[in-house]
Amino acid sequence: MFEKILIANRGEIALRILRACKELGIATVAVHSTADADAMHVRLADESVCIGPPASKDSYLHIPSLLAAAEITGADAVHPGYGFLSENARFAEILADHNLAFIGPKAEHIRTMGDKIEAKKTAKRLGIPVVPGSDGGVGPDDDAMAIAKEIGFPVLVKAAAGGGGRGMKVAQTEADLEMALSTAATEAKAAFGDASVYLEKYLTKPRHIEIQVLGDGRGGALHLGERDCSLQRRHQKVWEEGPSPILSPAAREKIGGICAKAMQEMKYLGVGTIEFLYEDGEFYFIEMNTRIQVEHPVTEMITDIDLVLEQIRIAAGGDLPCTQDEVQIIGHAIECRINAENPETFRPSPGTITQYHPPGGLGVRIDSAVYQGYKIPPYYDSLVGKLIVHGKNRPECLMRLRRALDEIVVDGVETTLPLFRKLAREKDMIEGDYHIHWLEQYLAGK
Repeated sequence: MFEKILIANRGEIALRILRACKELGIATVAVHSTADADAMHVRLADESVCIGPPASKDSYLHIPSLLAAAEITGADAVHPGYGFLSENARFAEILADHNLAFIGPKAEHIRTMGDKIEAKKTAKRLGIPVVPGSDGGVGPDDDAMAIAKEIGFPVLVKAAAGGGGRGMKVAQTEADLEMALSTAATEAKAAFGDASVYLEKYLTKPRHIEIQVLGDGRGGALHLGERDCSLQRRHQKVWEEGPSPILSPAAREKIGGICAKAMQEMKYLGVGTIEFLYEDGEFYFIEMNTRIQVEHPVTEMITDIDLVLEQIRIAAGGDLPCTQDEVQIIGHAIECRINAENPETFRPSPGTITQYHPPGGLGVRIDSAVYQGYKIPPYYDSLVGKLIVHGKNRPECLMRLRRALDEIVVDGVETTLPLFRKLAREKDMIEGDYHIHWLEQYLAGK
């Protein structure tokens, strides 16, 4: 087992990793920018190192500073969390060159799955169903119109690198295609330094279903059920739940088995999430995230498996925590991502939290690094925390969610709590009748 882990992240995920380390008896090193000097993970870690000014490129993304922090503290492993350098294959290789363990997948798998075109080719080779689309990138010399006609309009133009909804444009008709290609390529170049784009069939009302996988890097792998992440705004997840309200146990076992078998063949190491669009009973692969997910607590609540703890154990050479037959889906869980944003315009609202009261009671969990008096900086994402609730079934879970949302207090900044309080009482949400475009349509109608 590792003796000391440097946590190369901030906010709630840094605190989440720190807690797992403490339960394993592993010493922790928190790194922070000058803007995060008073952060909770910095206060609770065994050691802390300031790695630069507020800008991410000069601190959390600055590899030399992270290496220096690991060296001066004697850390033997680095946990990247999510975001920042968590899916940077070169970072994993550099750590290995400096005799530091990277708590994540092999660099080759990060690189393959980080390129959306290569990821799709790999998924197809491994027997994972994919969305109909171009075989590779679509450049100026390719007949994009012919490819789009073969796929069938509407089509989705997507950046080959990156994610988060950037570099994605819909061409509803032939007349829209040229503009969609140009705009998506420009956005992709600006966001990821790579203008490559490709085409996919645009599904009209799909669900976003993702399968959580766990591999030991030696050919052992299992799946831990699915999460339904269909409630999205601008391709950003807002509300996640598991199991999906629309997936049958047979469908879960079928797609889960396909994913687990693929990870076994890859000899995948650690946690990962294989994401699909699901429509009319068919799954279509869209991407794989080679890291811990923001929404991982949903799976933890319904399987009683600590994903971050297992991620660390397996990275240190440990075995899988159980067999596939021993994995049980227990009850239902829902997560709401509470952001410091205006609930109607979604304008960021950094500032000082003047009052903070987290909800409690059976089946209620808060993953947050804020506290009363904490100042949310304007330099990073606006996540205040994640409210996760669990119940014996979905109706009980929704009841518990409404209670918890009514109980939580976050004053001093605007938050998306009012939106969640409305959503938890909406008829479509109660019935589980929603899709990836539902929230934007709902907000447009308000």
